[in-house]
Amino acid sequence: MTSTSTPTRNRGNRRTEILDAAARLFAARGFHGVSMEDIGGAVGISGPALYRHFSGKDALLTEMLTDVSSRLRESAVAVATSSPGARETLDALLNVQITFAIEQSALITVHDRELGNVPEQERRQIRRLQRLYVEEWVTALAELHPGCPAARLRAATHAVFGLLNSTPHSAGELPGHDMRPLLHTMARAAIDAAVNDR
Repeated sequence: MTSTSTPTRNRGNRRTEILDAAARLFAARGFHGVSMEDIGGAVGISGPALYRHFSGKDALLTEMLTDVSSRLRESAVAVATSSPGARETLDALLNVQITFAIEQSALITVHDRELGNVPEQERRQIRRLQRLYVEEWVTALAELHPGCPAARLRAATHAVFGLLNSTPHSAGELPGHDMRPLLHTMARAAIDAAVNDR
């Protein structure tokens, strides 16, 4: 069976605990509304001790957004190389993004609001990883819809991300086991509309 989950970090890792706590705090209060002491307190260590793991908030935010962009891209490559066909690849890609959207909605909020606080060079790297992730989707869609222009497939992919990444606005409204099939059905319908309404 094809794996469709977003690769996870080592959950026992202290850096992972710090990144997860910081994501929740940044999502709730904004990057500038959170101190290193706040983050340390959330994981039970002193603010100064936090500097043994990260040089500062900028470094923490940069690793957070680089890490998730890299993990999503790795997931896409994994399903693209292990799925038996383009339709299965698309379903697996949808499951990857849906899992991310449901389980890590704080990161969606942080990315949307705080990417501009990442230093420029690292921000370009994050954008590059995201473009590579999108192209995995475009490749799968192009196999399913060979007559559809790549630009339209790319636009459709971004639109689907917008739909799926709306989860911070609906968190708690439906349990994950109900939300997952709803998002999958809506995303497939949106893709079908985009490629067929020409």
